[in-house]
Amino acid sequence: MNVKKFTAPTSREALRKVRETLGPDAVILSNRAVDGAVEILALAGDDAAALAPHSPDSPMSAPAPQLDLAPAAPAADYAPALVSQPAAPVVRASARPAPAAPRAAARPIAAVPIVPAPAAPAVDMDRISSLVAEAVASAKATAAAEMTSMMSELRAMRGMMETQLNELAFANTQQREPHKTVVLRELLAAGFSASLARYMTDKLPSTRDSAEALQWMRTVLARNINAMNNEDALLEKGGVFALVGPTGVGKTTTTAKLAARCVMRHGPEKLALITTDAYRIGAHEQLRIYGKILGVMVHSVKDEADLRIALNELRNKHTVLIDTVGVSQRDQMVAEQVAMLQGVGTDVQRILCMNATSTQETLSEVVRAYQGSGLAGAIVTKLDEAASIGSALDVVIRHKLRLFYASNGQRVPEDLHLADPAALVERAFGGLAASKYGDAELPLLMAGAAHDPMLREVRFG
Repeated sequence: MNVKKFTAPTSREALRKVRETLGPDAVILSNRAVDGAVEILALAGDDAAALAPHSPDSPMSAPAPQLDLAPAAPAADYAPALVSQPAAPVVRASARPAPAAPRAAARPIAAVPIVPAPAAPAVDMDRISSLVAEAVASAKATAAAEMTSMMSELRAMRGMMETQLNELAFANTQQREPHKTVVLRELLAAGFSASLARYMTDKLPSTRDSAEALQWMRTVLARNINAMNNEDALLEKGGVFALVGPTGVGKTTTTAKLAARCVMRHGPEKLALITTDAYRIGAHEQLRIYGKILGVMVHSVKDEADLRIALNELRNKHTVLIDTVGVSQRDQMVAEQVAMLQGVGTDVQRILCMNATSTQETLSEVVRAYQGSGLAGAIVTKLDEAASIGSALDVVIRHKLRLFYASNGQRVPEDLHLADPAALVERAFGGLAASKYGDAELPLLMAGAAHDPMLREVRFG
């Protein structure tokens, strides 16, 4: 069995050497990586066929002939005796010819016993089949890995080409339609995302007047903010409302502001307050102080069972406000809190408090974490502390949130206002600082801005 070894930097090169040396019918016995190279053990097709067992009809399967291993008779009985030839005479100058040498006696030939050749070792065909299967599987895995690497490189090349083409296209747009660049700068400076800015500039009507383009942009933004026009839809209808959100967004203060509005409209006997914040020291005491001022009883609950009992006792109340514990959007307790509010057997409407000072990425993460099966609406808080509120409005537009109120201070209940889309948009573009990006950076920024499928429902008309 003539097994040959082939070594090459890659599997493809090693397989090519095998094919060139042993032909296309070669059998791969093993394939492994050795010192950064690929080593293949292969066997010629003819040698592999010779290892296979012969069929019963083959002459090679017939039994070997029996040999007579008895001692042979003396050679004199079967062959003539061997007679030695006389030696050639030696001629000497002064001597007579030498006498002839005596005839040698015939010597019998001894019989040599025939020893059978040792049998060839048995070939384990299962072992060979296993090696071949392993070699084939290894070759497939290597080819798949190389294909995956090649596809990744092709995708990277495609991304770079698309980015460069987008840069060239936007640079051309800057020259041909400068009003789009003005709108883009305004949106980015207000805190809106690059994807929304790109989507709106792509939909911008043909015009050469930058003032008209800016007015169109503000109108479209205000149209896509789903705000509550009249708080009667919330206060007159009543129900159970839970204010949720991360720590420090102003849930307790906002709860007190809503409670004051309910008391002014329906009286303290129609309102109940519940707090689930048993983690912060003195957290429930803050709400109790507000409740004492308003003349409203505050109930403290610890878990889902307590909340179910409390809601059952307060089912005759017109409005119930629940102040929940603040939890980071990345904490597992968010899902547990949502499940608790949904499992009490009462329709608890969740209102998300959004901090206007947070970034667009953080607010989007908060919405995704607290959304669960759906939010009744949102309240934007801390408008007075935010340098720009474009990020909050961007998230409201992108996630199609219903905006109830906007809070811009700590006073109860004065600093809580109905969400006015036009006023919020004007607030977003009022008192803007210098643009964050130069002319050379805008093409690169727009080229990397991905198309967000959530923006497909933005209304322009």
